[in-house]
Order: sequence, then structure tokens, then C-alpha cells
Amino acid sequence: MAVDVRRAGERYRGGDPEAGIDTRHAFSFGPHYDPDNLRFGAVIACNEERLAPGAGFDEHPHSHTEIVTWVVEGELTHRDSTGHETKVRPGDVQHLSAAAGVRHVERNDGPRPLTFLQMWLAPLEPGGEPSYDIVPGIADATPYAVPGAGAMLHVRRLAAGERTAVPDARLVYAHVVQGEIRLSGETLGPGDSARITGAEGLDATAITPTELLLWEMTG
Repeated sequence: MAVDVRRAGERYRGGDPEAGIDTRHAFSFGPHYDPDNLRFGAVIACNEERLAPGAGFDEHPHSHTEIVTWVVEGELTHRDSTGHETKVRPGDVQHLSAAAGVRHVERNDGPRPLTFLQMWLAPLEPGGEPSYDIVPGIADATPYAVPGAGAMLHVRRLAAGERTAVPDARLVYAHVVQGEIRLSGETLGPGDSARITGAEGLDATAITPTELLLWEMTG
């Protein structure tokens, strides 16, 4: 088993501060090209997006990408070309399958700052029809499957001192949203992540109240 820890401070900084947009990218993204950090399994992007009230991303296209969004604080307004318009709140899982092509808008129309995590996964097969799904208030014991990418998202909310099993899988991508955990002898805090190959019999222990996202992948 191999555990590759990546720190929050190592992420690429982007966005447009004058427009109220601050972004942090865990993988090679846009102008921040790193040929040694293109993907881990199906995960090709893990972006922390911070939008000031009134800020957002105007309509833009995506294709051949499974886009999963997790709101940390605030409320995200989403509109897309398939006709969906929703408010995404903390605890909701939003999944937009871009397939052969879709356009969408993401904004902070609320009065408070918005922080959300957006994870992009490469599909097993390109093309198809775009689709949209949202699960309000997903429970810890209910993994969210993204079969188009051969991946499963596990949400773990842990009290201080609580231990949770990391899924036994060929590849697992772990991201600490909030709090601190102890994993494979390392302490991970907010924004830190671990890329785990050959996970077997591995536990994570919360040092403080923690929110942890785990991507279990078959390849």
C-alpha cells in the first residue's frame, strides 16, 4: 500500500480576486500545467472555489466529464442547458454528467461567502447524453455512485476521536474538507489530501470534528 499525502498549501492558486473569485487546484488545471500531476485514477480535478456574494462563473461549456460538487459553506446557484436550476447547500451532493456537451452557470446569489469543492472525474466512455442529479443531505452511510467513471463517493462526518475505515480498493482519493485526521502516521488538515494505492485495512482517526470525502475507484 502506498499513501501519497498532498498539502493544501501546494495547490495551484487561481481565480479572479477583483471579481470575487478565489480558486485552489489540487491537480494540473488550466494555465497551471503540470505533466506529473494530471490525474489520480478517475479524478482529474479537485478544485476549492470561493465566491464572494454576487460573484460567479458565467455560462461555460463542459464535455466528457463527470462533475461532482460539494458545498462547504453558503449556497450555490446552479443553472444548466438541460433545464435544471437548483440551490446546492452544505450536505448536498450535486452531479452533472457533461457527456457529449453541456453548458452551465454557477453563482453565489446569497448574502454570505460561498465555498464549494468541485471534483471532476474522467468517464470510462466518452459521449452520450448529459444528465443531472442532486441528493439533498446525503447520509454518511449512503455512498454516492458515479458508475460512468467507475467511482464511489463516501462522505464521513467524524467526531473527535472517532475512527473510520478507508474503503479497501485499488485506488482511493481522500480529501479533508474540515477538521483534522490521522492517516497512515500523518496528520491531515483542511484542504490536505491523500492518494492511496492498494488500500487495505487502513483507518482514519479524527483529531477534531472532521468532514472527510473518500473516492473509491476501480481503476
